[in-house]
Amino acid sequence: MKVANQSFRTIWPDPRCKFVHVIDQTQLPFAFKTLHIHSTEQMAYAIKSMQVRGAPLIGVAAAYGMALAMLDNESDDYLLNAAETLKNSRPTAVNLAWAVNRMLAMLNEMPLNRRNFTAWREAAKIAEEDVAQNQLIGQHGFDLIKSCYQDKTFNILTHCNAGWLATVDYGTALSPIYAAHDAGLNVHVWVDETRPRNQGAALTAWELGQHGVPHTVITDNAGGYLMQKGLVDMV
Repeated sequence: MKVANQSFRTIWPDPRCKFVHVIDQTQLPFAFKTLHIHSTEQMAYAIKSMQVRGAPLIGVAAAYGMALAMLDNESDDYLLNAAETLKNSRPTAVNLAWAVNRMLAMLNEMPLNRRNFTAWREAAKIAEEDVAQNQLIGQHGFDLIKSCYQDKTFNILTHCNAGWLATVDYGTALSPIYAAHDAGLNVHVWVDETRPRNQGAALTAWELGQHGVPHTVITDNAGGYLMQKGLVDMV
């Protein structure tokens, strides 16, 4: 997706596979900053501190965290310690454990001198799978929006942040909205602020604005009122 008309993903590797770039989401919406992650420990901290957040993105970040470990040391002990460090950064995150276990299964089959190369390749594959899945979500969701759309403003209510900031690119729940907007449909988004961390007000509103999608930030309690008044066409 775009930030100030420049294309970005939320996470991407250095071309030499020496570190990983991530967007620091704790700085949004007031500043757009990227971080260089050089170690498993730094990646675990980024996940724990919510510099990196959103279930799909956390999974990809964990995969790259495993790759960073293999850059330092390809031994069995180091591999297992990296997996434990990453899993402990967000113990309840399903995507995180899934990605770490997938990396473990792949790397355990590799000779030590192949683990670094394999880890970076597999992490990149997980990232590309996420992008492809989100594009499909956008296509299927767009068909649903189009089937309900009439020649007037189509109001969609969102909660939290399920946009491209929560994934590698495109987003999950917001992906169909971007597809509809890009296709010329007159969509407007009611953005729940989403307390206590305000992911809606801070993140969803910011990324919708960057893409030019009309939106209005509302208090969490206002959603029911808007539905009662017939001002929500889809949630």
